Amino acid sequence: MAEVAQDKPKVVLHWLSQSRSQRIVWLLQECKGIDWELKIYKRTSNSLAPPELKEVHPLGKSPVITIESSAIPKPIVLAESGAIAEYLTDYFCQHLAPKRYQDGKAGQVGGETEQWLRYRTMMHYAEGSIMPMLLLAMIMDSIAEGPGTPFFIKPLTRAITRGVYSMFLANALKEHFSFLEQQLATSPNNGKYLCGEALTAADILMVFPLSAAAQRSKYDRQKFPKLAAYTEMIENHEGYRASIKKVEDETGEPFKLLPG
Repeated sequence: MAEVAQDKPKVVLHWLSQSRSQRIVWLLQECKGIDWELKIYKRTSNSLAPPELKEVHPLGKSPVITIESSAIPKPIVLAESGAIAEYLTDYFCQHLAPKRYQDGKAGQVGGETEQWLRYRTMMHYAEGSIMPMLLLAMIMDSIAEGPGTPFFIKPLTRAITRGVYSMFLANALKEHFSFLEQQLATSPNNGKYLCGEALTAADILMVFPLSAAAQRSKYDRQKFPKLAAYTEMIENHEGYRASIKKVEDETGEPFKLLPG
């Protein structure tokens, strides 16, 4: 007797305006044949996530995905961009991960391909290393020039933020941009992406921090030409542009990566 086909899993992305969830839209659109939908949340008047997101996940942040299927007893709820990207890639878009093992070395320690080792590193680097530095830089910008800062205090806040930049942030950011420039210069097989010749989920995760850095002019394009060219390339990738169009169609509003 023919086996009864299981229902296709249904994925819901809980998307928040001006958040890192836009990358997951792109990722889902690269997963051919997947059944998914977008649930839109807008920030409150003080730019915070709305309380409705806490009904989906206790932290009340985005992105969050829920996955339902007749084959699982209760919906799967996943937060954290890296975890979401790895889960979706494992099950629905394996082509966005490089081949893991070298031929004849499956399951061996050290048998991984260079492409896969870069991929696994970059999946975590995007959120664990570069993003905290950029968030701190954006907070410093907001303190120095924020519209809520009284004009007579701004000279003091500017002096404080300049001190933080000169003592810590400037060198930290330079190290990250230098690292990425070197990673692009040594991409396997002279590839144009971070992990080689093909787009991976790691490139998709990197679009937010790099676009944010470019938008806020956090690095000199002349000093980091490969990074500047790579950022422009992924920002203009047809998949990323399609993800922006989808969100604009659903919200009826122009897409904004960051406030301001």
